Amino acid sequence: MTFLSTENLSKSYADKTLFEGLSFGISEGDKTALIAENGSGKSTLLQILVGDETADNGKVMVQNGVNIGFLEQDPQLNEDMTIRSYIAQSDNEMVQLIQNYEQAAQAQAEDYNAETQENFTQAAAAMDAAGAWDYEQRMEQILGQLDIHNLDQEIATLSGGQRKRVALAFVLLDDPDMLILDEPTNHLDVAMIEWLERYLQKSNLTLLMVTHDRYFLDRVCDHIIELEGNNLYHHEGNYQYFLQKRAERRKIERKRAHKANQLYKKELQWMRRSPKARTTKSKSRIDDFKDLKDNLDDGPDDPELRLQMDMSRMGGQILEMLNVSKSYGDEQILDSFYYDFEKGERIGIIGKNGVGKSTFLQMLTGEEPIDSGKRRVGKTIVFGHYRQEGLDFDEDQRVIDVIHSVAKVIKLESGKKISASKFLTHFMFTDEMQYTPVKKLSGGEKRRLSLMMVLLENPNFLILDEPTNDLDLLTLNKLEEFLLDFPGCLILVSHDRFFMDKLVEHYFVFEGNGQVRDHHGTYEEYRNQRKKELSQQSASEKSSASKDNSNKQSRSSGNDNTLSYNERREYNKLENKIDELEEQKKQLESEMSNGDLDHKELQEKSDQYEELKQELETKTERWFELAERA
Repeated sequence: MTFLSTENLSKSYADKTLFEGLSFGISEGDKTALIAENGSGKSTLLQILVGDETADNGKVMVQNGVNIGFLEQDPQLNEDMTIRSYIAQSDNEMVQLIQNYEQAAQAQAEDYNAETQENFTQAAAAMDAAGAWDYEQRMEQILGQLDIHNLDQEIATLSGGQRKRVALAFVLLDDPDMLILDEPTNHLDVAMIEWLERYLQKSNLTLLMVTHDRYFLDRVCDHIIELEGNNLYHHEGNYQYFLQKRAERRKIERKRAHKANQLYKKELQWMRRSPKARTTKSKSRIDDFKDLKDNLDDGPDDPELRLQMDMSRMGGQILEMLNVSKSYGDEQILDSFYYDFEKGERIGIIGKNGVGKSTFLQMLTGEEPIDSGKRRVGKTIVFGHYRQEGLDFDEDQRVIDVIHSVAKVIKLESGKKISASKFLTHFMFTDEMQYTPVKKLSGGEKRRLSLMMVLLENPNFLILDEPTNDLDLLTLNKLEEFLLDFPGCLILVSHDRFFMDKLVEHYFVFEGNGQVRDHHGTYEEYRNQRKKELSQQSASEKSSASKDNSNKQSRSSGNDNTLSYNERREYNKLENKIDELEEQKKQLESEMSNGDLDHKELQEKSDQYEELKQELETKTERWFELAERA
């Protein structure tokens, strides 16, 4: 059964045609991803499908009785409501049944009589028939998975990310027949994304979504619709299959365009000889030339993003974070964090929302002060920091003028120089877009412009905080190619696991309470390792609980040698901490003995060494105590 179909949809704005003559259908059970470049009207198309936007021509047909849920990229919520009242406003049958039941219960409590008792009995029976009793439990579960816990919080006080998660919870709770999702993984941390993956995989929902998260796309969708140049291409398969077929198609189109250009040149020479249209054959050839000229196409534009900037030279010392600690009130961000960055390191940073990832990046650059410890930066280090929120531009300025405000000519690593216009072209800003005011750019195009401004600083230590938000998949591929060529240090924070795995060599995993794990391997390997650890921890807890039950009497007499759950966690952490302290101790001994330190530096190292030695002795003594009992 076809749930939704379109016929010859077209949409234009005053100076731009988004799409024209689109026809496609979504059948029951389909899980479909829509892929197109930024600025091609993806979000507008989704809004037309649900009736929030009007098409210039064509029509959208929805099967009778099919309920469609829609998640916008930037949801607009009623700021006068709380989260609870916003969700309760739904016309969802379950919500209505619950509200009827609560009203009947309240009426019976206030005035118990035959009528209120009958209304209450009917409301309870309706709840039974619909299985609505677990709705609130399901609501709290979904909101909890999306880190929304205080249902009485006012929407006006929510951040943009929290609003997106509330809107996502709302559309899932509405239990529609078909879901249309516009970038559902934006503002979700990795744990939330994985939960949403499992939720959508298990559900029978029909799905149409726009997403730049390729792991998410591969695990949820089995069909890809590609929109390019007013043409729709259907791909039954995963993202890698789509890339392969798209590359094959573009190769054929370039060959066809080359042949058309060759024929045009040949016919142009014939036309310049001014043939007299005295015969039917000559007239026909002239008409064919006019058609060829009108339909001449250079093939798909596929600008490369491979630009190696003239990066500042890096010296011997890069950046060292020496026993750094940071907290906000009771919230610990870092606890005695030590790391010495090396040339060309590529590190990904992952962890739940709110554990301090963005704060950590600001500490690396010195924008955020540390509570204790030391931060040492090499004299040659030039930071480039791309922030989640991007940059603020003069919205009336043209794109080319924004770049000219920094540089009109850009020097490359090879020594060559390119114009600002050429630089913009490499980053997929067409000639038309370069002379467009910033206010007319899409969110992804503004992010791309912000990234270019950071790169123009010629950094050798590049820090990117969620650079993939609002970028389309095709742009992401080219950004990846650019970053693969970047020779300096690269630090990435992103919820896009595919993007991270392709670019980084290891991960800093922020586990909370100031603890940071250094994981060497892919995100998928970390995920499997973490599952194994949680399984072992669960088994250990069950074993510990069993021992506790069997040794109650000995514990009550003061002969308890069994580690508690918290002591077991402490014991496991101490092993890693002692190893880390031993490494720091060896490094300090090496630095103090190499003869390169002046008197002041030597005194500082000696003080650090004594503190480190004392901490090592204390932790080792505690480890022996716990080890003996374990």
